Amino acid sequence: MDDTRAIHLHVNGEPHHCRVSPRQHLVDFLREDLGLTGSHLGCEHGVCGACSVRLDGQVVRGCLVLAVQADGRAVETVEGLTERGCARDLQEAFVARNALQCGYCTSGMLMAAIELIETRPDATREEVRLGISGNYCRCTGYQAIVDAICDVLAARQTAASRTGALA
Repeated sequence: MDDTRAIHLHVNGEPHHCRVSPRQHLVDFLREDLGLTGSHLGCEHGVCGACSVRLDGQVVRGCLVLAVQADGRAVETVEGLTERGCARDLQEAFVARNALQCGYCTSGMLMAAIELIETRPDATREEVRLGISGNYCRCTGYQAIVDAICDVLAARQTAASRTGALA
């Protein structure tokens, strides 16, 4: 007996029609079935943030969402961010600030940072710390990550003030 379910979803803008186990987590589906290994499995309890992806534009923990729950929805992984909006600026800032030492948390940190920049373009340093507080990093001590995000925010605010637009 086939215990799988058909799902239809868009991942990084591309349509996928697959069959999945009703108990398969979204991050496992992305990694194992689609080969998108940028999101990592850390705690598998939704605490560390390494499995973060966007589901219909909202950051979610891929280890807490079942693949069947993504049926009919849009999923965006770190692989889909390479040329999107502030992703390139963030990647460059992470490199410049040495904010991606082992890289395990980087995909989750980028997802959290992009959401923060898009929703809080005037965020303070303390708000940046709060915005990434749901993501664990054991290498950098967070300082370099916060610096990188603040660099991008400052650059965007400077560019907006030059053009007279609101950030």
